[in-house]
Amino acid sequence: MTKKLKIDIVSDVVCPWCTIGYKRLEKAIQELGVADQIDIEWQPFELNPNMPAEGQNLNEHITEKYGSTLEQQNQSKKMMTDAGEELGFKFDYFDDMRMVNTFDAHVLLEYANDFGKQTELKMTLTKAFFSDRKDVSKRDVLRTALLEVGLNADEALAKLDSDEARLEVRNKQGYWKNMGVNSVPTIVFNRKSAVTGAQPVDTFKQVLSELIAE
Repeated sequence: MTKKLKIDIVSDVVCPWCTIGYKRLEKAIQELGVADQIDIEWQPFELNPNMPAEGQNLNEHITEKYGSTLEQQNQSKKMMTDAGEELGFKFDYFDDMRMVNTFDAHVLLEYANDFGKQTELKMTLTKAFFSDRKDVSKRDVLRTALLEVGLNADEALAKLDSDEARLEVRNKQGYWKNMGVNSVPTIVFNRKSAVTGAQPVDTFKQVLSELIAE
């Protein structure tokens, strides 16, 4: 049995470039036919750890955080929408879209990892936020996502009230921050080397081919 290539993807549920980066990585894996040689684990990162429960209008938030004009934001959204379309993912940006708190989503992703459903839940939550105009900080939305991937929703949601489960996510966030991860996606190979950002499919293919050949 060959040892699998471990890939940690440090990312947030509401990060568009994380979605694009993952879909490109997925495409590279499929094109190389190496899915059975790879083990992916998602690691928690919050773009906005202090986001209040009511969230914030996305345009306002981006202006406040990055100083982008509305025109720059619209260009950026178009670029992401086009990139998503190429990869079969729909970004549906709308005027009243809100940036939300994602901590609970990260707690549930840890839970899903125990059942081999992490990637499935991650993409379900990302789709809920970007494609289906859903607020992924709301428990009813989280419940629907859990059921959609075949997880025990009551058991999973109970984790949101567990100090231990919440601390585990905080500790993991701290670990990656201490490792120097300050932007996402950061894609880490065998905990030795990493690439940041939504790299092109060919770049991922090259990196994967080299690492699998080692």
